[in-house]
Amino acid sequence: MRLIPLFSFILALASVLALPLPTASAADLFGSDSPEPPAKQALPETTIAEAPLLLQSSPGILGSPAKESLDVATSEEPVDLWDRIREGFALEELDSPLVQNHVAWYTNRPEYVRRMVERSQLYLYHIVEEVEKRGMPTEVALIPIIESAFNPQAYSRSHASGIWQFIPSTGKNFGLEQNWWYDGRRDVTAATDAALDYLQKLHDMFDSWELAFAAYNWGEGSVQRAIAKNKAKGLPTDYLSLTMPAETRNYLPKLMAVKQIIMNPQEAGLELASIPNLPYFVSVASTQHIDLAVAARLAEMPLHDFVSLNPAYNRPVINAKGSRTLLLPVGKADTFASNLENYDKPLVSWKSYTPARGEKIDKVARRFSISVARLKEINSITRRNKLSAGQTLLVPLSRDDATVSAFFDETPQAIEPEEIELLPVSSRSIYAVKKGDTLASIAKRHKISVARIKALNNLKSSHLNNGQKLVIRQETLTKRKLAAVKDKTVKQAMASKAKPVKLAAANRAKRNHRYYTVRRGDTVASIARQFNVAANDIQRWNNISGKRGLAPGNKVTLMLPGEG
Repeated sequence: MRLIPLFSFILALASVLALPLPTASAADLFGSDSPEPPAKQALPETTIAEAPLLLQSSPGILGSPAKESLDVATSEEPVDLWDRIREGFALEELDSPLVQNHVAWYTNRPEYVRRMVERSQLYLYHIVEEVEKRGMPTEVALIPIIESAFNPQAYSRSHASGIWQFIPSTGKNFGLEQNWWYDGRRDVTAATDAALDYLQKLHDMFDSWELAFAAYNWGEGSVQRAIAKNKAKGLPTDYLSLTMPAETRNYLPKLMAVKQIIMNPQEAGLELASIPNLPYFVSVASTQHIDLAVAARLAEMPLHDFVSLNPAYNRPVINAKGSRTLLLPVGKADTFASNLENYDKPLVSWKSYTPARGEKIDKVARRFSISVARLKEINSITRRNKLSAGQTLLVPLSRDDATVSAFFDETPQAIEPEEIELLPVSSRSIYAVKKGDTLASIAKRHKISVARIKALNNLKSSHLNNGQKLVIRQETLTKRKLAAVKDKTVKQAMASKAKPVKLAAANRAKRNHRYYTVRRGDTVASIARQFNVAANDIQRWNNISGKRGLAPGNKVTLMLPGEG
């Protein structure tokens, strides 16, 4: 008796499935061209376009399983990239007042946040894709906000470059090519791969994303030494318990502040512009030398927009050297390919030239009908970086100054990251209470009053618990104090260029001399980070000026704080 209703149900279901499905054109599925950020668009037909992200996001077009499966899968995908990022958050909240300090900083600068989000639209989808492929928490995708505010031209005083802010040595260690023509640290896809490789290595090393982020900012050696120091004293080794520079102390709180804002922008009084959960760009292989301005014209893009996707090129011409990858907005790859195929003019308006022995730069400028100033600008020739014998120069083939000017007039120049007004920052020493400890014994050990410990930790009584963490020292630098410190540092640096600055005898007595042998890839900045001292101090102690670098094997004098 039960078989009859079941059989009837199967027949009814079969009749429903047999109904014809509504069809949709490519335009219905992806829409038409629209202003940035782009809506879904038809797949480029050009054979030189490589679009793995686009193909992944549109399996139905390529002949995937049944249409019903595609509808089910795509209906579960967030439409807004911010929602996708929120779903991937995995880090625990950080118990630090610095988090709210940074939330307040961003809240008071809505225009800054708006510009940062606008820039991020070009790169964020790709970064999230790569982060998820590696099984990382999506907090990792927010690191460029902290490093560069997604400014591809960001360049720091320590010579860190690109949205991930690689210094030259670390960039080379992770395979980022750097030469006169091209800087892989600014290559969006290459630098993202390198940054995620580095962060994965750091996570494997410390088994903690929080410590991995600290090491990304401070260096793994510095974090390892801080951990070892705490272990020797029987102290905890988590992020908040380590003694570290103010910049690193604020690094994770700043990231957690950004996460908090993304989780609930309305609560912070901010509005995050929606970013489509779709690929913004595709990769196009270029095997020919080509001017950046010409490539932008062939893609029918403003040069500034083209350079924002392809910021790695140091010169106005792309030296293909076998093959280079260009990034183009989705929907522009087929335009670029079609226009390139029909382009009957020279792709390059520049050539390399090696001056004859003794030939001066003004003579080269006259030879190629270009001003000396423009020739110096094109070839990065400054007072510090003078024309050297046998140096190859880039010179224009065209005598049209408009062609010469195009790249330099439209390309953003390297600048510092925008968040130059620092927050109040804190440097803290943490002590974990041991069995038998009292406030009086802890105060005596650390040469601090009981009242000060109570005030720092908001203690109402003298009762202590085993393992309880106490703040022993905390120094806060306000904006005014920071400005004074920065002003003093600048004055010292200027003075050090004029003549060596000798340390006062009293100051010298408080420091221990140490000698460090320079290794391949070392810079003043990397050595400063390693020993937690200021780079300009190392320059003063060793009479190093901008004209004199470091070579492997050099001995560098370091004056480290004395113990006790």
